[in-house]
Amino acid sequence: MDLPNKLPIADFPVCDMTQQELAALLLGAICEKRKLTLFFANTNFIVKCRSLLSRMRDRSVVIVNDGVGMDIAAALCHRRRFRDNLNGTDFTPFFFQCAAAPLRVYMVGSRPDVLLKAAEHVHVRLGQKVVGGCDGYDGVKDVDGLLADINQARPDIVLVAMGNPIQEAWILQNRQLLDAHLVMGVGALFDFWAGDKPRAPTMVQKLRLEWLYRLALEPRRLFRRYTIDIGVFLGHCYKYHRVSKSSSTTTQSL
Repeated sequence: MDLPNKLPIADFPVCDMTQQELAALLLGAICEKRKLTLFFANTNFIVKCRSLLSRMRDRSVVIVNDGVGMDIAAALCHRRRFRDNLNGTDFTPFFFQCAAAPLRVYMVGSRPDVLLKAAEHVHVRLGQKVVGGCDGYDGVKDVDGLLADINQARPDIVLVAMGNPIQEAWILQNRQLLDAHLVMGVGALFDFWAGDKPRAPTMVQKLRLEWLYRLALEPRRLFRRYTIDIGVFLGHCYKYHRVSKSSSTTTQSL
């Protein structure tokens, strides 16, 4: 499967799509019983998941942009911005709404209490059918048992919430053994659904400053991500953009 409209960011093949286009792509895969893997790439993803890049070039892997940092990188490297901000927190409920019928959802990650509350939110508030779940601590240690449980539950979609790069590594390692048509890495989404972590006020979200709100709430955990790692991210963008331009110039001269 070839995905159009890619804007490479630090050598990651990030798709430039609208919410509607992405939802249609995913629902089409479920309907046609094709396997897709969806990752939401923010600056932290680009920094932490570099060792997984070669495995993310598979045609069944879809990477989309999440956050203002990716827009800044696109503007610097490609002189354009992404058409939509496709963060998993907002896109996942939108995707559920686009489905003609409730989807069968299996949830992996977070603490047991958070997982339980998040599953209730998916069922009661979002109207989907939660067919199983496993916490991201003791629950995921028995990988073979977990994979068997997921396949036995026959989900349409598996949501994995273990943070970068743990969730991406887990998904890529086990994807071929999962029968589900769609697997998504969703980071802190279960925490938001469970009410364990608050979303930024609507105005802050519209101003694209949700990262600053989260930093204010969790400065110790997120300080490095939004300071030092931003510098690492921009360094990767600069390095791989120069390599890409150099390769393109060499090709044109041949």
